Amino acid sequence: MRTRTLLIPLLATLTVVGAASAALAAVPDRAAGTIEVSTAAELKTALSDAVPGDTIQLADGTYTGNFKTTVAGTSAQPITLTGSSKVVFTAGGGYGLYLNGASYWRVKGITITGGQKGIVMDAARGVVIDSVTVHGLDMEGVHFRKSSSDGIIRNSTIYDTGNDDSGMGEGVYVGSAGGVGSDVSDNVQILDNTIGPDVGGENIDIKEGTTGTVVSGNTFDGSGLTGNNYDDSWVDVKGNDVVVENNRGTHTSNDGYQTHTQQDGWGCGTVFKGNASDLTGAGGSNQLAVDVTNESSDCPTTVYSSNTVTGGKGLTNVDVTP
Repeated sequence: MRTRTLLIPLLATLTVVGAASAALAAVPDRAAGTIEVSTAAELKTALSDAVPGDTIQLADGTYTGNFKTTVAGTSAQPITLTGSSKVVFTAGGGYGLYLNGASYWRVKGITITGGQKGIVMDAARGVVIDSVTVHGLDMEGVHFRKSSSDGIIRNSTIYDTGNDDSGMGEGVYVGSAGGVGSDVSDNVQILDNTIGPDVGGENIDIKEGTTGTVVSGNTFDGSGLTGNNYDDSWVDVKGNDVVVENNRGTHTSNDGYQTHTQQDGWGCGTVFKGNASDLTGAGGSNQLAVDVTNESSDCPTTVYSSNTVTGGKGLTNVDVTP
């Protein structure tokens, strides 16, 4: 009995010590700071060893390779990757920058070119992409994928994508085809970007399974639309509760904006307001600023009279809301 009495406090002590050791192991072994980077090797190390609150400061120059991180920041301490437009990531294939599970990153100022895809986020929440340039790619420019919710891309330039001619060169891609239940890339904001020319897919494609995307203040140039995979508009909405507002578009092969139901219950609740569409030169069958293909009482679309159109065959094929 005496031995048991002594053993219980001893076990409790060992448990506390073990928990404390585990907690210490989870704490980064250095404080956050600014990491100066000037080579591809240094960049790969910085991406791998980053801790929440770090700023990775890139010197001007060319960084050749595919750059990836699986390290997450936090909402209070995001990790920042920043440099000027003279910082050029050049990939011979694959992804220029891959944030795989790397939530709460801030990517600012850099240029990405030469790969299969520009910036790809998988299961990466709260990523902010600001003032980047993405071009010269085989496929899409920026992809929020595998439930990468609450992301933002703003003040950025995307052009010359889809160079493998597969029709998968979207400028910004939200979600995954057939992604209902598996890709909840919700509440993505696409703000004040210039997308096009020579984007070999829709300038923006918003997939079924995603909700709450905001597309606002962008300038679209659809002169690269190929017609592959039915890409014949600047923006194709297949997600729910999307807001498309105050954008300007030129050079389309058919329509300005389209809504579709690819899976039951999706492509519904879109709101269009304040968009200026120039359809001059469009040669498609519909030539509408807003072409709603799935209007029904349980799948509404709202098109406000603040939208305008030049050229083409009209503003929309649904009732206009004052």
